[in-house]
Amino acid sequence: MRNKFLLGFVLCSFAAHTVLAGDWAQFLGPHANGISDESGLLEKWPEKGPPVVWEKAIGKGYGAPSVIGEKLVVLHRIADEEIVECLEAGTGKPLWRYTYPSHFIDPYGYNNGPRATPVLNSNLCFAFGAEGKLTCLELQNGKLKWQRDTSADFKVPEAFFGVGSTPLLEDNLLIVMVGGQPNSGVVAFEPESGKTVWENVGETNWEGVPMANSLSAPRVHWKVWDKQASYSTPVAATIHGKHQIICLTRQGLVSLDPKTGSVNFSYWFRSPVNESVNAMCPVVNDDLIFISGAYYKIGSALLRVSPDCKSVAEVWRSTALELHWTTPIYVDGYLYAFSGRNEPDARMRCVEFKTGKLMWEIDQSWAPYSTQTPAVYGRASSMLADGRLITIGEGGLLGIFKPNPQKPEEICRFQLPQLHHPCWAAPVLSNKRLYLRDEDRLVCLNLSKYP
Repeated sequence: MRNKFLLGFVLCSFAAHTVLAGDWAQFLGPHANGISDESGLLEKWPEKGPPVVWEKAIGKGYGAPSVIGEKLVVLHRIADEEIVECLEAGTGKPLWRYTYPSHFIDPYGYNNGPRATPVLNSNLCFAFGAEGKLTCLELQNGKLKWQRDTSADFKVPEAFFGVGSTPLLEDNLLIVMVGGQPNSGVVAFEPESGKTVWENVGETNWEGVPMANSLSAPRVHWKVWDKQASYSTPVAATIHGKHQIICLTRQGLVSLDPKTGSVNFSYWFRSPVNESVNAMCPVVNDDLIFISGAYYKIGSALLRVSPDCKSVAEVWRSTALELHWTTPIYVDGYLYAFSGRNEPDARMRCVEFKTGKLMWEIDQSWAPYSTQTPAVYGRASSMLADGRLITIGEGGLLGIFKPNPQKPEEICRFQLPQLHHPCWAAPVLSNKRLYLRDEDRLVCLNLSKYP
């Protein structure tokens, strides 16, 4: 066992491994909210689309890549192996790969690849596979440091679509929505060794909770076979001066102390339909938290955190946004997102954050994905960069929008011939290069407006 001095040195060293400007080393980028600090980008697509830097055939999966420096890591699957693969970010040249067996079969007929996004720092790479294999590799060479089978270690009920919540690297801990029973919904691991530091969330904080904001609402009766993990990624936030981890689990919203895992508050937010999931990431602004779902009119809620961080109160609840898996982009008091559970009813909307007021929407006319130039984006994913929304539609339709709460402003669109439905991975921007993927191809585009 390491002595206290050595452990302290390791943790301090780990904390010093910071990412640089231009890195996209975690899900939803440097601020974990889909917003980039980069500028000097194309203001409009050229007639033939953004220049292609490189493209590469990859295995199955839905997770986005992550980039740090000139290393890009993508998690995918070929045959019966999940693959953590590192490529040269500017060329697509393979640098290393690490493989392990995977026998996951999606029960609803979607592809059998991993769903989560790799998490990187300057010397480590963390990957979370579809069956719950949590893997830590040396970023320089892909050498295995440790691996945990979370499904076996924490008694995890089988998820609807496999494991899809990306881990969060925060406060010298790797925080993972594991979904274990009865009280291992969220687990913190020591990044260097993979040892469990704390585990919490489950029966102790949900048993007896009302299922609605009403005195007459039925109460939760915990079932040890129920699924806990959602497809949302934990978010770190400081609210009222208190640093906390905000998790949208399958049952609802939970705030945790990152050091101990103790629960600050819980808020039930789950569709009454069993075959349902939560997937978007919470949006935090000041003492307000926005969450949303797309199943059975669950809609959205804006919650205000109490000054002692021990409870939340509803500010508004509506169906102005019904978000399936994409996370809205917050810009100057407004949320921009593609609302709707299914492709045909998806529409782009702008909603005022503090009131829930629907400012406008684009009512998309449905077009089959078999066409070469789909007329709609579907349930698209967006990011904000250089003052504009960059959007990738499910069928590979790439657009630019100006965030304007008064009216929709689409600047341009271009159908990427390399990509096809489903493009469900969030867009990634690093050093003016945009990385996009579908089920079997990864494309790198040059977005610099300067030659």
